[in-house]
Amino acid sequence: MNPMNPMNPMNPMNPMSPMSAMSAMSASETDGAVRPRTLAVFTEWTGERYAAETALRHKAEEGGWTTVSYARLRDRVRESGRALLGLGVAPGERVAVLAETRPEWTYTHFGVLAAGAVLVPVYPTAGEEELAWVLSDSAAVVVVCDDAAQAARVEALRAKLPALRAVVEMDALRALPGPAPEPELLARAAAVDPAADASIVYTSGTTGLPKGCRLTHANLGAIQDATLPLVKGGPGDSTYLYLPLAHLLAQLIQFTTLLEGGELCYFGGRIEDVIGELAEARPTHLPSVPRLFEKLHSVVLSLAESQEGGGARFAEAVRVGLLAAEGSLGAEGSLGAEDRAVYDAAEKSLYSLVRGAFGGRLKWALTGGAPIAPATLDFLRACGIALFEGYGMTESGGVISLNHPDGVRYGSVGRPIAGCEVRIAGDGEVLARGPMIFPGYHANDTATAEALDGDGWLHTGDLGEVDA
Repeated sequence: MNPMNPMNPMNPMNPMSPMSAMSAMSASETDGAVRPRTLAVFTEWTGERYAAETALRHKAEEGGWTTVSYARLRDRVRESGRALLGLGVAPGERVAVLAETRPEWTYTHFGVLAAGAVLVPVYPTAGEEELAWVLSDSAAVVVVCDDAAQAARVEALRAKLPALRAVVEMDALRALPGPAPEPELLARAAAVDPAADASIVYTSGTTGLPKGCRLTHANLGAIQDATLPLVKGGPGDSTYLYLPLAHLLAQLIQFTTLLEGGELCYFGGRIEDVIGELAEARPTHLPSVPRLFEKLHSVVLSLAESQEGGGARFAEAVRVGLLAAEGSLGAEGSLGAEDRAVYDAAEKSLYSLVRGAFGGRLKWALTGGAPIAPATLDFLRACGIALFEGYGMTESGGVISLNHPDGVRYGSVGRPIAGCEVRIAGDGEVLARGPMIFPGYHANDTATAEALDGDGWLHTGDLGEVDA
């Protein structure tokens, strides 16, 4: 496997995985309703279905939290899409977004898709060489920027960007003069074909400049079809989002949460505040990278070890908590009175406090992007936090296999998602095939031929095993 590739959004170190095929499921259905045909009409579909429910929650400038309904989300997306049409964006043209994770990113994202255009996400931390390459290679015609500072960076590159027509600050997009009529936008959105590109996501390899992965509306729809039954949520559930929306994993979480009628809760913008905000935001779902969980584990362990005998008590609490997680504390459980007493004491002094640090409502947490320490997994399981690892890469639409509440094996990356075939080549390489696999790299036929063989198998470059 290639565990150090940060653009494999769900690629843990341990490649040993039970990748047996999962049963087929009905495509394009969630909660008995057909999902939107393309992402271009996504917010029209959710706006009609969940109109008054809370779609987004974010920090208000004056403090506290403010909410946005699904009906208002639809309206903001329409405003963004109409503004892009007013700028002359044509179907299939590329629009780049260079911004931090915040609600306006979501409005812009769906506005780009509603306009029939192709999203090109760019990390706001990208260096000048990478920024120039992504914008020039994609031939982006509009760049929507976080603020004046980011806009100035793009303006300084104009001589290298012959396709660029406009640079717009994100907060000013919907207020641009001359937006197209709303019926024109709705007609444009309805005309988008599932086979059309929805985004070009640039991924860094071990050498050379990033390659642009083309992902179609159908690719991303196949991921939703496969994962929605595994990631259960809906109105009343809340997903805390601090991961960069320039990353495909964060975008997939955005789609899933909104498709089910849940709430996207955006972090306040400071990474150092995330752990404190979790207790305040009280999410039910948390996508993350291992560092967040490992940091919490490290802090709690250090506190325990600072007390006399605390390290031993901590280890015993984790041991007994794992037994509880495996069902050994029930009426038919095998724990004796001594272990039960340890568990009851740890529930008061450790487990409940850790759950409280995540807000006390967490049902499901996902980790990917890098390996996570097994000791951290054990610690969280012992405290009653369900944490699942998965595996995928941008070229696979973001997901190949996944652990989930109804099927988990710790130390593995789970089973392939529905519709995704997986096999191991003679040299141990993981190969994947299915409707979520990308059609190729943008303007790079050579790299496409190296990644996809004639039978449609994606060569991941990772090593793995399939168990019984």
